[in-house]
Amino acid sequence: MIHITKKDIRLFGIQASIGAGILLTPALTALLTARDLQASWETLLIVWKLLRPAVIIYFVNYYLFVPFFLERKPAPRARFWQFIAANALLIVICNCGFFFPHPEVDHDIPREAILGFYAGLFVYFLLNVGMVFAAIGVRHRRHLKELREQLRDEQQRNTEAELAWLKNQLNPHFLFNTLNNISSLTQIDPDRAQDSIAQLSDLLRYALYETQKETVPLHAELDFMRNYIELMRMRCNDQTTVDYRFDIHHKAIPIAPLLFLSPIENAFKHGTSSSKPSFIRIRLEERSETDKEHSTQLLFTCENSNYAKGKSDHSGSGIGLENLRRRLELIYPGAYQLKQQTLPAIYRIEISIVLNTTSPATNHQSPAL
Repeated sequence: MIHITKKDIRLFGIQASIGAGILLTPALTALLTARDLQASWETLLIVWKLLRPAVIIYFVNYYLFVPFFLERKPAPRARFWQFIAANALLIVICNCGFFFPHPEVDHDIPREAILGFYAGLFVYFLLNVGMVFAAIGVRHRRHLKELREQLRDEQQRNTEAELAWLKNQLNPHFLFNTLNNISSLTQIDPDRAQDSIAQLSDLLRYALYETQKETVPLHAELDFMRNYIELMRMRCNDQTTVDYRFDIHHKAIPIAPLLFLSPIENAFKHGTSSSKPSFIRIRLEERSETDKEHSTQLLFTCENSNYAKGKSDHSGSGIGLENLRRRLELIYPGAYQLKQQTLPAIYRIEISIVLNTTSPATNHQSPAL
């Protein structure tokens, strides 16, 4: 059973329109130049008689011969020769009036005229053969386009699955670290631990519901980061200095949620010491893109103390940062930079993202998280 789609109907309409344009052009030209309707009609009939075989050959090949002989899988070699034979027979049938002269044709004609006739016949034969190759070429191009669309759809599905996997891995990682902080705080200050649980409830509400969206307004992400930093700060001792600043002008810019969570987590987890002075400095600032209209650059930097880990410390496996790097690549391909620098006493990470300030729909280049 032949399945006809809207794409097939649209393509047939385009092909028919092109053929009609080629057919009508000489007749319209004759009408505009000679102002003779009868001459224009005769021109149309002559052109139709000349082009009719080529039109038939093209459409028969496009919709019948090429799909049946060449595109069916598996394609044995014998089917190719059947395709050649079928086209040879089709060309002869469509042009029988040229191959078999009429009885009233005068054979006492100059030799030059006969040679000219056969030369024109050969060119006309090449036109018919060219229609076969045209049908093959158009079918092949359409097939390649369909394969590209299938590949793009498959890549889209894979990207969506990978982003969902990364998000599912991110939320438990965030919850695990935060609960550890509150657990340690219950032994030091139960009242503050109770307040922290209420604050954690707000954070989880944001992480579980708001972050299911493709993007969130930047001001919502800033509130989340601010609350999270304050929650993490509770577990730090007096020797730890925590400093953060957000310098943002366009607070409604859409951004992927929880994007800067992993660096902040790592700063509190690996950048503090219970016996040595420690520091954490977090900055998020907005810089205008002078060479790009309606674009802005977000620059996130996080610096923290760098202490050598003991052999038994396996906490710095880097899962969070690897997830962050992969998310940036999937969500903002070609529009981000991530740099890390490890010095004897300082660890620094810098993330730069170019965002669109006017069109939230076009800012995000990837599928939904």
